[in-house]
Amino acid sequence: MRKYTPKDNVQRQAYFSDRFFVSPPVPRYEINEDEIFSKDLEKISKEVEIKEAYIEHTHLVLIINKDENLKTLTFLKEELNYEMLMELSAVDYIASKDGYEVFYEMLSLSKHKRLRVKCFVQRDEAIESVTSIYKSANWSEREMYDMLGVKVANHPNLKRLIMPDDWYDHPLKKTYPLQGDEVASWYEVDKIFGKSARDIIGPEQRDPAAIDRYDTTRFARLGHEVPFGMDISQFEPETPISYEEEGGNTLVKKLKPEESVVLKRRR
Repeated sequence: MRKYTPKDNVQRQAYFSDRFFVSPPVPRYEINEDEIFSKDLEKISKEVEIKEAYIEHTHLVLIINKDENLKTLTFLKEELNYEMLMELSAVDYIASKDGYEVFYEMLSLSKHKRLRVKCFVQRDEAIESVTSIYKSANWSEREMYDMLGVKVANHPNLKRLIMPDDWYDHPLKKTYPLQGDEVASWYEVDKIFGKSARDIIGPEQRDPAAIDRYDTTRFARLGHEVPFGMDISQFEPETPISYEEEGGNTLVKKLKPEESVVLKRRR
């Protein structure tokens, strides 16, 4: 017989997993295969320490020390014509490396080339803001701090961008629960009604897949409308389905479900 596995927490688990799929590795190429990238690497290597460099997905990837991010981006913009900062964010590697990988996605309009700068930041360290070079980095750095908790030094206004100012923790960290933690489940109740209303309202339902057919305080089912808060665990009445209120628009014929016809083929 097939081994039985408990299904008490099945909604909170991943609904799909392919045991046989192996993600193919992204090929990396030598810098000398691209003439423009070769010249760019030669010039920037004289200014900053490049720990590693390769071409991946037609991008030149440069790995540097975090303390040289400001100097690197300044040189890329002013000397190598990478005028645009397309993206700025980080990847959570706290579990394996106790820190974050911060990356900057650059674009050169004149060369039609893309370049990515990456550096590693320890969890308790801060990285220098690049808003003095690219104004677009302002909100990106705020989002990185808000969602992942990466500290940014000398930012003009480092505060949360998406979450409330008093929100606990950072939602895009890999350790953050998918449905939020206990603080998240009570946040709106405490903020709007106060903690004294917890027993009356109950915690916020943060799992969009959770449906309780007997819960008449959160939703009503079409054809089974009942008064708010009515107990229907023993008996669930049926009500006629109507798509228009009584005494509605006199110019529109009332739609009755029993009179509707499903066409088997187009006329």
